[in-house]
Amino acid sequence: MKNLLYLALFLLVACTNQTVEKQQFPNLSGPYFGQELPGDSAVLFAPDIVSTGAQERDLVFTPDGQELFFVRSVGRLYSTIFYSKIENDKWQKPEVFKYCTNAKYKFLEPFLTPDGKKLFFITDMPESGTNPTSFDIWITEKNEQNEWTEPYKLDGPVNTAEDDYFPSITSDGTIYYTALDTVSKQEFIYRSRLVDGQYAQPEKLNEKVNGGRARFNATIASDESYIIVPTFGTQDAPRNTNYFIVFRNEDDQWSEPINMEPYINSEGGWSASISADQKYLFFMASKTDKKDNIMLTEDKLKELYNAPQNGNPDIYWIKADFIEDLRKQAKF
Repeated sequence: MKNLLYLALFLLVACTNQTVEKQQFPNLSGPYFGQELPGDSAVLFAPDIVSTGAQERDLVFTPDGQELFFVRSVGRLYSTIFYSKIENDKWQKPEVFKYCTNAKYKFLEPFLTPDGKKLFFITDMPESGTNPTSFDIWITEKNEQNEWTEPYKLDGPVNTAEDDYFPSITSDGTIYYTALDTVSKQEFIYRSRLVDGQYAQPEKLNEKVNGGRARFNATIASDESYIIVPTFGTQDAPRNTNYFIVFRNEDDQWSEPINMEPYINSEGGWSASISADQKYLFFMASKTDKKDNIMLTEDKLKELYNAPQNGNPDIYWIKADFIEDLRKQAKF
């Protein structure tokens, strides 16, 4: 009898905790995770829900606006993809994406194809065996039941024996990504065209895209008219990583890179994405909001540790109208 009483109490406490946790997640509905739309100045995206005291980056929505993916990391030990979707007109609490739960491996850099049917991401999970491998590009696809299927490693010449990063896909299937140049031993932005359903031999893009002392994690527009490249060590920012935009014309020529600093400030960021409707730019930044007029206590420090803008990367967003203003400045 006593054991049954303990069991009943345990179940009551467990159910109560689950109810409290469920109640704590806000009631969110509508586009873009129910957030107030940004204007011409960048603001935190979903503070304390998506942007927290942990490290967040790589945020993407499906084109229909019904699903959300982003990355959350704990130091250098754990990195995985979180997922949320709308059910009964309400956004559900973000949880680890079902294929990204194994703590032995890292899962990063989700990117949705413009049609929303494929999710590209990178992981060091092997195809066989158990030991982590180099980072490669993987894909999960939507089936007829609108469910994400078991992911598979991308075939063809894109994945190499070295690390391959940050896939970004155009409307015609062309993939842009970061890879190692085995001659120079530096990482550059590459492009591979989709020809008859297969990816062609990748090409390293020219110095307009691959500027600075290091460059990585480039995001291509769905129509391939511009690319956003986090670039380190440029002439005007020799010790910083800034977001640069490079425009492309119909002759496949790239413009001189334009620093996006007046509009978005990276401060330790190296990941950006464009909403499917091209209206908003999401980007990672490690901004800080130091509060000098507070009294530090153990509880206060814990609160600050778990809050955004504590020095760890957060996700920001801004109306993307300014990109057209920058396009007018493009010099080819």
